[in-house]
Amino acid sequence: QNIVPVHIAYIPILIPPILSIMNKLKLDRRAAACCTAFGLEVPYIAIPFGFGLIFQTVIATNLSKNGMKVSVSDVSAVNWYLGAAMLAALLFAVFVLYRKPREYKTTEADTRAADAVVGPLTKAHYVTMLAIIVVVVVQVISKDLSLSSLAGLATMIIFRAVAWKDIDKQLMGGVKLMGLIAFIMLIAGGYANVIQATGGVNELVHFGVASMGQNKLIAAFVITIIGLLVTMGIGTSFGTVPILAVLFVPLCQSIGFSTPATILLMSSAAALGDAGSPASDTTLGPTSGLNADGQHSHIWDTCIPTFLIFNIPLMAAGIVISQFI
Repeated sequence: QNIVPVHIAYIPILIPPILSIMNKLKLDRRAAACCTAFGLEVPYIAIPFGFGLIFQTVIATNLSKNGMKVSVSDVSAVNWYLGAAMLAALLFAVFVLYRKPREYKTTEADTRAADAVVGPLTKAHYVTMLAIIVVVVVQVISKDLSLSSLAGLATMIIFRAVAWKDIDKQLMGGVKLMGLIAFIMLIAGGYANVIQATGGVNELVHFGVASMGQNKLIAAFVITIIGLLVTMGIGTSFGTVPILAVLFVPLCQSIGFSTPATILLMSSAAALGDAGSPASDTTLGPTSGLNADGQHSHIWDTCIPTFLIFNIPLMAAGIVISQFI
Protein backbone atom coordinates (compact mmCIF):
# COMPACT_ATOMS: atom_id res chain seq x y z
CA GLN A 1 0.00 0.00 0.00
CA ASN A 2 3.00 2.29 0.38
CA ILE A 3 5.39 1.40 -2.46
CA VAL A 4 2.48 1.03 -4.90
CA PRO A 5 0.05 3.77 -3.80
CA VAL A 6 -3.17 1.75 -3.59
CA HIS A 7 -3.44 2.39 0.16
CA ILE A 8 -6.46 0.51 1.59
CA ALA A 9 -8.04 -0.37 -1.76
CA TYR A 10 -6.30 -3.77 -1.78
CA ILE A 11 -8.01 -4.93 1.43
CA PRO A 12 -11.54 -5.71 0.11
CA ILE A 13 -9.87 -7.66 -2.72
CA LEU A 14 -7.35 -9.63 -0.65
CA ILE A 15 -9.02 -10.34 2.70
CA PRO A 16 -12.59 -11.62 2.05
CA PRO A 17 -11.56 -14.66 -0.05
CA ILE A 18 -9.22 -15.92 2.68
CA LEU A 19 -11.65 -15.50 5.61
CA SER A 20 -12.72 -19.16 5.33
CA ILE A 21 -9.06 -20.23 5.63
CA MET A 22 -8.59 -17.91 8.60
CA ASN A 23 -11.69 -19.50 10.20
CA LYS A 24 -10.24 -23.00 9.80
CA LEU A 25 -6.99 -21.79 11.37
CA LYS A 26 -9.07 -20.20 14.16
CA LEU A 27 -7.05 -17.06 13.67
CA ASP A 28 -8.15 -14.21 15.93
CA ARG A 29 -9.16 -11.43 13.56
CA ARG A 30 -8.05 -8.85 16.10
CA ALA A 31 -4.49 -9.99 15.36
CA ALA A 32 -5.20 -9.70 11.63
CA ALA A 33 -6.59 -6.19 12.17
CA CYS A 34 -3.41 -5.20 14.01
CA CYS A 35 -1.21 -6.65 11.24
CA THR A 36 -3.16 -4.80 8.55
CA ALA A 37 -3.14 -1.54 10.50
CA PHE A 38 0.61 -1.92 11.02
CA GLY A 39 1.10 -2.20 7.27
CA LEU A 40 -0.98 0.92 6.73
CA GLU A 41 0.58 3.12 9.40
CA VAL A 42 4.21 2.21 10.05
CA PRO A 43 5.47 2.61 6.46
CA TYR A 44 4.39 6.24 6.25
CA ILE A 45 5.81 6.99 9.71
CA ALA A 46 9.22 5.38 9.18
CA ILE A 47 9.85 5.06 5.42
CA PRO A 48 10.28 8.20 3.24
CA PHE A 49 8.64 6.64 0.19
CA GLY A 50 5.14 6.82 -1.23
CA PHE A 51 2.71 7.99 1.43
CA GLY A 52 5.67 8.07 3.82
CA LEU A 53 7.35 10.72 1.70
CA ILE A 54 4.18 12.81 1.83
CA PHE A 55 3.83 12.48 5.61
CA GLN A 56 7.47 13.22 6.34
CA THR A 57 7.39 16.16 3.93
CA VAL A 58 4.34 17.51 5.78
CA ILE A 59 6.28 17.21 9.06
CA ALA A 60 9.39 18.89 7.64
CA THR A 61 7.43 21.65 5.89
CA ASN A 62 5.32 22.60 8.90
CA LEU A 63 8.24 22.57 11.32
CA SER A 64 10.23 24.75 8.92
CA LYS A 65 7.31 27.16 8.48
CA ASN A 66 7.19 27.64 12.22
CA GLY A 67 10.85 28.46 12.73
CA MET A 68 12.65 25.12 12.91
CA LYS A 69 14.58 24.31 9.74
CA VAL A 70 14.01 20.62 9.04
CA SER A 71 14.48 18.37 5.99
CA VAL A 72 12.81 15.06 5.14
CA SER A 73 16.08 13.25 5.85
CA ASP A 74 16.03 14.73 9.37
CA VAL A 75 12.56 13.28 9.89
CA SER A 76 13.57 9.85 8.55
CA ALA A 77 16.62 9.79 10.83
CA VAL A 78 14.51 9.73 14.00
CA ASN A 79 11.13 8.29 13.01
CA TRP A 80 12.49 4.77 12.81
CA TYR A 81 12.37 4.75 16.62
CA LEU A 82 8.58 4.96 16.38
CA GLY A 83 8.43 2.22 13.76
CA ALA A 84 10.58 -0.08 15.92
CA ALA A 85 8.35 0.47 18.95
CA MET A 86 5.24 -0.35 16.93
CA LEU A 87 6.87 -3.48 15.48
CA ALA A 88 7.66 -4.75 18.98
CA ALA A 89 4.06 -4.10 20.00
CA LEU A 90 2.73 -5.93 16.94
CA LEU A 91 4.81 -9.02 17.74
CA PHE A 92 3.42 -8.95 21.29
CA ALA A 93 -0.15 -8.73 19.95
CA VAL A 94 0.21 -11.59 17.46
CA PHE A 95 2.26 -14.03 19.52
CA VAL A 96 1.00 -13.27 23.05
CA LEU A 97 -2.18 -11.21 23.37
CA TYR A 98 -4.22 -12.67 20.48
CA ARG A 99 -2.50 -16.02 20.00
CA LYS A 100 -5.36 -18.16 21.39
CA PRO A 101 -7.72 -19.79 18.85
CA ARG A 102 -10.98 -17.97 18.23
CA GLU A 103 -14.06 -19.60 16.72
CA TYR A 104 -15.91 -18.07 13.75
CA LYS A 105 -18.84 -19.41 11.77
CA THR A 106 -18.12 -20.37 8.18
CA THR A 107 -20.55 -18.16 6.28
CA GLU A 108 -20.59 -16.60 2.85
CA ALA A 109 -18.43 -13.49 2.59
CA ASP A 110 -18.79 -10.59 0.20
CA THR A 111 -16.06 -11.37 -2.34
CA ARG A 112 -17.33 -9.28 -5.25
CA ALA A 113 -14.20 -7.12 -5.29
CA ALA A 114 -11.96 -10.21 -5.44
CA ASP A 115 -14.17 -12.00 -7.96
CA ALA A 116 -13.66 -9.13 -10.39
CA VAL A 117 -9.94 -9.91 -10.67
CA VAL A 118 -10.02 -13.72 -10.55
CA GLY A 119 -9.07 -15.69 -13.67
CA PRO A 120 -6.11 -16.65 -15.84
CA LEU A 121 -3.39 -14.11 -16.52
CA THR A 122 -4.17 -11.99 -19.57
CA LYS A 123 -2.56 -9.09 -21.39
CA ALA A 124 -4.37 -6.73 -19.01
CA HIS A 125 -2.66 -8.33 -16.00
CA TYR A 126 0.79 -8.04 -17.55
CA VAL A 127 0.13 -4.41 -18.46
CA THR A 128 -0.96 -3.80 -14.87
CA MET A 129 2.33 -5.29 -13.63
CA LEU A 130 4.15 -2.97 -16.01
CA ALA A 131 2.13 -0.04 -14.65
CA ILE A 132 3.21 -0.98 -11.11
CA ILE A 133 6.86 -0.89 -12.17
CA VAL A 134 6.27 2.48 -13.86
CA VAL A 135 4.71 3.83 -10.66
CA VAL A 136 7.71 2.78 -8.56
CA VAL A 137 10.31 4.06 -11.04
CA VAL A 138 8.62 7.43 -11.57
CA GLN A 139 8.18 7.79 -7.82
CA VAL A 140 11.87 7.12 -7.15
CA ILE A 141 12.97 9.59 -9.83
CA SER A 142 10.43 12.38 -9.26
CA LYS A 143 9.61 11.83 -5.56
CA ASP A 144 6.07 12.84 -6.54
CA LEU A 145 3.30 10.41 -5.61
CA SER A 146 0.64 12.13 -7.74
CA LEU A 147 2.85 12.09 -10.85
CA SER A 148 3.76 8.42 -10.37
CA SER A 149 0.10 7.46 -9.92
CA LEU A 150 -0.82 9.36 -13.07
CA ALA A 151 2.00 7.64 -14.98
CA GLY A 152 0.74 4.23 -13.86
CA LEU A 153 -2.83 5.03 -14.87
CA ALA A 154 -1.66 6.36 -18.24
CA THR A 155 0.30 3.15 -18.84
CA MET A 156 -2.80 1.06 -18.23
CA ILE A 157 -4.90 3.19 -20.57
CA ILE A 158 -2.31 3.52 -23.37
CA PHE A 159 -1.66 -0.23 -23.48
CA ARG A 160 -5.38 -0.92 -23.12
CA ALA A 161 -5.39 -2.79 -19.85
CA VAL A 162 -8.47 -0.64 -19.36
CA ALA A 163 -10.46 -0.04 -22.53
CA TRP A 164 -11.71 3.48 -23.25
CA LYS A 165 -15.30 2.31 -23.11
CA ASP A 166 -14.74 0.78 -19.67
CA ILE A 167 -12.99 3.72 -18.00
CA ASP A 168 -16.20 5.12 -16.51
CA LYS A 169 -17.19 1.66 -15.29
CA GLN A 170 -13.80 1.10 -13.67
CA LEU A 171 -13.83 4.49 -11.94
CA MET A 172 -17.38 3.97 -10.70
CA GLY A 173 -16.37 0.56 -9.38
CA GLY A 174 -13.58 2.19 -7.38
CA VAL A 175 -15.99 4.79 -6.02
CA LYS A 176 -18.43 2.08 -4.92
CA LEU A 177 -15.60 0.06 -3.36
CA MET A 178 -14.21 2.91 -1.28
CA GLY A 179 -17.24 5.23 -1.12
CA LEU A 180 -18.36 4.48 2.43
CA ILE A 181 -14.87 4.96 3.85
CA ALA A 182 -14.45 8.19 1.88
CA PHE A 183 -17.80 9.43 3.19
CA ILE A 184 -16.88 8.75 6.82
CA MET A 185 -13.50 10.47 6.40
CA LEU A 186 -15.23 13.42 4.70
CA ILE A 187 -17.38 13.84 7.80
CA ALA A 188 -14.23 13.64 9.95
CA GLY A 189 -12.63 16.34 7.77
CA GLY A 190 -15.66 18.56 8.36
CA TYR A 191 -15.27 18.00 12.08
CA ALA A 192 -11.62 19.05 11.81
CA ASN A 193 -12.63 22.31 10.09
CA VAL A 194 -15.22 23.00 12.78
CA ILE A 195 -12.84 22.56 15.71
CA GLN A 196 -10.23 24.70 13.95
CA ALA A 197 -12.77 27.43 13.19
CA THR A 198 -14.10 27.49 16.75
CA GLY A 199 -10.61 27.59 18.26
CA GLY A 200 -11.15 24.35 20.17
CA VAL A 201 -7.66 23.03 19.45
CA ASN A 202 -6.03 26.31 20.50
CA GLU A 203 -7.86 26.21 23.81
CA LEU A 204 -6.81 22.60 24.33
CA VAL A 205 -3.18 23.40 23.58
CA HIS A 206 -3.07 26.53 25.72
CA PHE A 207 -4.57 24.60 28.62
CA GLY A 208 -1.90 21.95 28.23
CA VAL A 209 0.90 24.53 27.99
CA ALA A 210 -0.24 26.21 31.19
CA SER A 211 -0.10 22.91 33.05
CA MET A 212 3.34 21.73 31.98
CA GLY A 213 5.63 24.52 33.13
CA GLN A 214 9.24 23.87 32.05
CA ASN A 215 9.23 20.13 32.76
CA LYS A 216 10.32 18.31 29.58
CA LEU A 217 8.77 14.99 30.62
CA ILE A 218 5.39 16.57 31.33
CA ALA A 219 5.65 18.66 28.17
CA ALA A 220 6.27 15.56 26.05
CA PHE A 221 3.29 13.83 27.64
CA VAL A 222 0.97 16.81 27.07
CA ILE A 223 2.11 17.23 23.45
CA THR A 224 1.47 13.58 22.61
CA ILE A 225 -1.85 13.36 24.46
CA ILE A 226 -3.19 16.45 22.66
CA GLY A 227 -2.07 14.95 19.36
CA LEU A 228 -3.93 11.77 20.29
CA LEU A 229 -7.15 13.65 21.03
CA VAL A 230 -6.99 15.69 17.83
CA THR A 231 -6.17 12.75 15.54
CA MET A 232 -8.79 10.52 17.17
CA GLY A 233 -11.35 13.17 16.32
CA ILE A 234 -10.42 14.01 12.75
CA GLY A 235 -9.10 10.57 11.75
CA THR A 236 -6.01 11.77 9.88
CA SER A 237 -2.44 12.09 11.09
CA PHE A 238 -1.55 14.10 7.98
CA GLY A 239 -4.12 16.77 8.89
CA THR A 240 -3.04 16.90 12.53
CA VAL A 241 0.46 18.22 11.81
CA PRO A 242 -0.47 21.74 10.57
CA ILE A 243 -2.91 22.15 13.47
CA LEU A 244 -0.34 21.42 16.15
CA ALA A 245 2.97 22.58 14.62
CA VAL A 246 2.18 26.30 14.85
CA LEU A 247 1.98 26.13 18.64
CA PHE A 248 4.19 23.20 19.55
CA VAL A 249 7.33 24.21 17.65
CA PRO A 250 7.85 27.44 19.66
CA LEU A 251 6.90 25.53 22.79
CA CYS A 252 9.50 22.80 22.22
CA GLN A 253 12.15 25.42 21.50
CA SER A 254 11.35 27.36 24.66
CA ILE A 255 11.47 24.25 26.85
CA GLY A 256 14.77 23.13 25.34
CA PHE A 257 13.91 20.15 23.15
CA SER A 258 16.44 19.48 20.41
CA THR A 259 15.42 19.44 16.75
CA PRO A 260 15.39 15.60 16.58
CA ALA A 261 13.32 15.46 19.79
CA THR A 262 10.84 17.98 18.38
CA ILE A 263 10.54 15.98 15.15
CA LEU A 264 9.96 12.80 17.13
CA LEU A 265 7.30 14.42 19.31
CA MET A 266 5.49 15.97 16.35
CA SER A 267 5.53 12.70 14.39
CA SER A 268 4.34 10.78 17.43
CA ALA A 269 1.63 13.33 18.24
CA ALA A 270 0.39 13.26 14.64
CA ALA A 271 0.42 9.48 14.26
CA LEU A 272 -1.19 8.86 17.66
CA GLY A 273 -4.85 8.09 17.23
CA ASP A 274 -4.61 7.13 13.57
CA ALA A 275 -4.77 3.55 14.83
CA GLY A 276 -7.87 3.35 16.99
CA SER A 277 -9.84 6.23 15.51
CA PRO A 278 -13.26 5.03 14.23
CA ALA A 279 -12.96 7.58 11.38
CA SER A 280 -9.43 6.65 10.28
CA ASP A 281 -8.57 4.74 7.11
CA THR A 282 -6.16 2.73 9.27
CA THR A 283 -9.16 1.18 11.04
CA LEU A 284 -11.85 1.49 8.37
CA GLY A 285 -9.66 -0.39 5.88
CA PRO A 286 -9.11 -3.56 7.96
CA THR A 287 -12.77 -3.66 8.97
CA SER A 288 -13.89 -3.42 5.34
CA GLY A 289 -12.13 -6.72 4.64
CA LEU A 290 -12.42 -8.61 7.91
CA ASN A 291 -16.16 -7.91 8.27
CA ALA A 292 -17.04 -9.22 4.82
CA ASP A 293 -18.98 -12.05 6.47
CA GLY A 294 -20.45 -9.90 9.26
CA GLN A 295 -18.35 -11.37 12.10
CA HIS A 296 -15.93 -8.54 12.83
CA SER A 297 -16.86 -5.51 14.93
CA HIS A 298 -15.34 -2.21 13.80
CA ILE A 299 -15.08 -0.85 17.36
CA TRP A 300 -14.34 -3.94 19.45
CA ASP A 301 -12.26 -5.95 16.98
CA THR A 302 -10.40 -3.20 15.09
CA CYS A 303 -10.46 0.16 16.88
CA ILE A 304 -9.85 -0.95 20.46
CA PRO A 305 -7.15 -3.56 19.68
CA THR A 306 -5.23 -1.21 17.36
CA PHE A 307 -5.61 1.64 19.84
CA LEU A 308 -4.10 -0.40 22.65
CA ILE A 309 -1.40 -2.11 20.61
CA PHE A 310 -0.08 0.91 18.72
CA ASN A 311 -0.92 4.11 20.58
CA ILE A 312 0.57 3.09 23.92
CA PRO A 313 4.04 2.14 22.55
CA LEU A 314 3.94 5.08 20.14
CA MET A 315 3.31 7.49 23.00
CA ALA A 316 5.87 5.81 25.25
CA ALA A 317 8.54 5.93 22.53
CA GLY A 318 7.86 9.61 21.79
CA ILE A 319 7.93 10.66 25.44
CA VAL A 320 10.92 8.60 26.59
CA ILE A 321 13.23 8.89 23.57
CA SER A 322 12.64 12.66 23.24
CA GLN A 323 14.31 13.09 26.64
CA PHE A 324 17.62 11.70 25.35
CA ILE A 325 18.11 12.80 21.73
